[in-house]
Amino acid sequence: MADAFKGFGQKAIPFLKALDFHQSREWFQENRDLYESQLHEPFCDLVETLTERFATAGLGLRGDRKKSLFRINRDVRFSKDKRPYNRHLSAILSPDGTKMEQGVFYVHIGLERCFAGVAWWQPGPELLQAMRKAIVAKPAVFRGVVSSLKKAGLELDQEDCLKRAPRGFEEVTEADLAQAVRNRHFVVRHDIDPATIHSSALIDDLVDFTLRAKPLLDWGRAIQGSAI
Repeated sequence: MADAFKGFGQKAIPFLKALDFHQSREWFQENRDLYESQLHEPFCDLVETLTERFATAGLGLRGDRKKSLFRINRDVRFSKDKRPYNRHLSAILSPDGTKMEQGVFYVHIGLERCFAGVAWWQPGPELLQAMRKAIVAKPAVFRGVVSSLKKAGLELDQEDCLKRAPRGFEEVTEADLAQAVRNRHFVVRHDIDPATIHSSALIDDLVDFTLRAKPLLDWGRAIQGSAI
């Protein structure tokens, strides 16, 4: 179903602004049709169109309209912030189509920002350890990935990295490798111009970004295979 995504409705962001102002289940139910037509259904179309385009590009990422989207409802059970609704809507496309896999594509449409990411996000201890070992054991390979990303206009995000070297990596002295092994995640991001979300051209933009981020996917997948 190529080109199924035609763009988000012109009222998508205004809806999020109004929802954030009201933060009311009653208001949401009264305006559910607007949410569905302007935001939710287009997001479902986005996921399915990206799935088709990613398959054509051999990216190994997929999703569907039922499993890929995160709920707009917030989980407030363990939070002091009891506002019932998020200020954004987001989705994940992954190798198996679930949200539990690693090496994923993430897209976020929200009030503060709209962006996409390709990520190994919070990999489990075994995989994270394997990634850190690979950085030290094969620095040329890792630097090649970083160089390819840089040439494509992308950089690894250093958000939430450890302040000190993890155990077993204290002797890593080369600055770029010492920084890399402190990462908890391996992520590249792409800012989306909010003005472009109302057009099907958003698909081409996101496919282009994911192709540019493919070296990160390939690097992690090679390590993931050896870590199983």
